[in-house]
Amino acid sequence: MDQEMLEIVSERFELALDRLSNIKNEKLKNEGFNDYFHFVSEFLLYIVDTYKWAVSGQKETDSLEKLKERNLNLYKDILPQHYEESFANPSYAVKRLGQGYGQLLSCLYYELRSLVPSVYEGLLYELVIRLELFLEVYGAFLSADESEKRLPKYEEIKDIMYYFFTDYAEEERQLRFEQMVYDEHDYAGNIVMNSDLNDISYLYRYGEYITDNEVAMAEHMNSLSEEDIKALADTYTEGYRIGFGLTGKDITIKKTVSIEYLTGFERMVRCAVNNFQKMGLRSVLYRSHPSLFNTANSARVRGYFGASANKQYEYDHKDDNGLFMDGGYNNRRLEAIRSAGELCKEKAKGYGGPAVIEVFGEKPFEPSQNPEAVKLSEEQKKMLGEYRIQASLVQNNYIIPEERSYTIIAFPVPEIGPEFKDIFNETVRINTLDYKLYRDIQQKLIDSLDKAKYCIVKGMGANHTDIKVMLHKLNNPDKETNFENCVADVNIPVGEVFTSPLLEGTEGVLHVSSVYLRGLLFKNLEIKFENGVITDYSCDNFEDPKEGRKYISDNVLYNHNILPLGEFAIGTNTTAYVMARKFDIADKLPILIAEKTGPHFAVGDTCYSHEEDIVTYNPDGKSIIARENEISAKRNEAPDKAYFGCHTDITIPYDELGELSAVLPDGSKITIIEKGRFVLEGTLELNKPLDER
Repeated sequence: MDQEMLEIVSERFELALDRLSNIKNEKLKNEGFNDYFHFVSEFLLYIVDTYKWAVSGQKETDSLEKLKERNLNLYKDILPQHYEESFANPSYAVKRLGQGYGQLLSCLYYELRSLVPSVYEGLLYELVIRLELFLEVYGAFLSADESEKRLPKYEEIKDIMYYFFTDYAEEERQLRFEQMVYDEHDYAGNIVMNSDLNDISYLYRYGEYITDNEVAMAEHMNSLSEEDIKALADTYTEGYRIGFGLTGKDITIKKTVSIEYLTGFERMVRCAVNNFQKMGLRSVLYRSHPSLFNTANSARVRGYFGASANKQYEYDHKDDNGLFMDGGYNNRRLEAIRSAGELCKEKAKGYGGPAVIEVFGEKPFEPSQNPEAVKLSEEQKKMLGEYRIQASLVQNNYIIPEERSYTIIAFPVPEIGPEFKDIFNETVRINTLDYKLYRDIQQKLIDSLDKAKYCIVKGMGANHTDIKVMLHKLNNPDKETNFENCVADVNIPVGEVFTSPLLEGTEGVLHVSSVYLRGLLFKNLEIKFENGVITDYSCDNFEDPKEGRKYISDNVLYNHNILPLGEFAIGTNTTAYVMARKFDIADKLPILIAEKTGPHFAVGDTCYSHEEDIVTYNPDGKSIIARENEISAKRNEAPDKAYFGCHTDITIPYDELGELSAVLPDGSKITIIEKGRFVLEGTLELNKPLDER
């Protein structure tokens, strides 16, 4: 903010604070609403106190004990042990405030809670506009309380919040866009690069929720030698650099890279920042932001993040936009993305894409269906699906897919259990396997697969997968291939060959007995395909099959009526598979590793979404021609019908796999995997880890 704007916002802040401070002296006639506004106003006064404490510099000098105390105070009412009686819980809010009002005011509190990390960063404008929102809502209730109405109309409160989220959409989107592509504020960057990382009090200066898990992660990182840290960071950043080279993209025209990570990984991140700097890239560290301004845009969390104080709380509020969603609401949000892109156009050109450090090992989460949580109507589900597609298309005008890349690597966290250090070391080994060995073995797979018209995959035992996957026809087999030979560049670790299959003729049943997708457990997940498109689905997570279908619709289909099969792949990393069984952590592996431990199928966009026209080559020099399917082929005349904005991988582990074969045009078969073991000549080396179990 310039000086004039700062003075205006500071004046608004003082006025809001004065009004906020007086609420404790006022009493509404309705006990439930009185309790709500008193509780939330006290929370906001503590937020203001935290803001003043942060900007005064006291967060740099307070003792570790005081930092921990403040961190706990800011998050304690949403922790599982307190959540049942928190206004953040839609069920409790409805119990105390009634239907309609309960969901609205629980949503309001959710939005206000997004202020916690903002005030640590000293973002006064973010604080002021939310204080004013709360006071406007409170004012409506106070005015009605003093009249015969007793309560304002539901539509009046809904409109106040609706116009807040539409009026400020542009400013919020601009802030988020700038934070991602070129964050001049660089709050987290300062923590990472200038803190004494041996003093773990630095963790409590983010404003993110911190648990023993993040502290133990930081302590483990501090226990590693400089050589070990450099090896971790080098694998990670080199994968990013290679990703540009393999796709023929020019990394030298890029100026920034965003690093996404869990707090506790700062020592590795610091080394990565230095590595990227040597490549000519400035690292941008921006945080995840659980606000309604940022939900419904992506299927995954973006940015750096701390611990989840309560995953059920997050799940309960994932569809809060349904309170306001209509055509005008979504159009305003799209306008905001477009406006932010225009304002940040030059900076966006220099953005190279994300470098992601994923983690695994947290306690598995199986959500409860909160009956009072906001649920999208069928019309809203359709609108949300369309919005995600349009939002992606708009953003791609500024962050051009054909010019950017990414990399992803994953590590366990201490929460995984007492064998954490052994699992961490084994994961490091998996992330640094000999890519040349896998490259050559995977080429044997591809040579056979390229002879096929289609592949068949069948489960064994309790797994009843039975699916046929159609492949593209190669017009020039000497120079063309269907499968990419993945050798640990953007997707670390090594270990898969993958393709974008044809849809026509692809049919059958995909089944897994248990799988975690983006941290959510699915039991006996079954998906049926006809001509490459999902036609039916079910799971056993809930007694009511309808709840299971809704669960899949929300978290796999992302509210699209249909999704195609966007990818078919064969994972070859039997070492990772054995690690999962040895330590009994198969249910905790991230998809990044899990997808390498058996054949997997991705529903949604293809592997080459928005990059279909970039010619990519395998190490043997053959061009990969399977870069689109019949739906993504519509991208030029109808891009809104070519993409879905999601891509979810579902893996069948080797021990549930009866057969994977390539079927040639004459009907003969080349068997690749039989009863969980590789049988194709030239691939038997992959069975060695299985034999050493």
